[in-house]
Amino acid sequence: MDAYLWLVMVSVFSTGLLSGVHCAGMCGGIVGAVSMHLPRNRMPVLYHLAYNGGRLLSYTTAGVIVGAIGKSGLILKGILPVQQTLFALASVMLIAMGLYLAGIWQGVRHIENIGGMLWKKIQPYSRGLLPADSVPKVFGLGVLWGWLPCGLVYTVLLSALAMGDALRGGLVMLAFGLGTLPNLLAVGLFYSSVKKFSQLKLVRLVAGTLVAGLGVYGLFKLWTTGLAGWELFCHTA
Repeated sequence: MDAYLWLVMVSVFSTGLLSGVHCAGMCGGIVGAVSMHLPRNRMPVLYHLAYNGGRLLSYTTAGVIVGAIGKSGLILKGILPVQQTLFALASVMLIAMGLYLAGIWQGVRHIENIGGMLWKKIQPYSRGLLPADSVPKVFGLGVLWGWLPCGLVYTVLLSALAMGDALRGGLVMLAFGLGTLPNLLAVGLFYSSVKKFSQLKLVRLVAGTLVAGLGVYGLFKLWTTGLAGWELFCHTA
């Protein structure tokens, strides 16, 4: 794996990990509904892992799709500066995520309207999975709700697109999904302690600064030296 991919994965993982308030607002009601219908003689952790496993599957699938789309654009690399454009897009998305984490700019939430039409077609299928009183139903619910319109998810998807490769795109989205896992497990199991940590201004500021800083550095490097040294698109050489 190249250096920049590792840095992006760490950045989006941190974004997911420290976006507890946002995750609770978007998916907390769903997780709460799952918790309410759990059989009393079953382990709640198993059901929450099944739900989040379905959600991560959808995130990773979406990352593979957009990564493949990004790779198809590299066919034009001899005509247009596609690599540089995708690299710049990834860096800009990291800056946007960093500003969101730091509580400075909430613009990523406006991106949610993009997926509204797709969600209207997917959401009705969730009714057949309620009440979510079995592991297969909970897993299926997680798969469906992984496509819930979310500005933060869409921002990370743009970073996955910029990877210009299906595998790399999938890895970026998987890293983000794993970062959100503690928050959504906490909603059903021990939400209060994680919520307090994720709301600490210093924690959000430090995390946001680190993520945005990587984006700024990426743009600076692109401006001064191009893509040399990152080996971001080594598979196209």
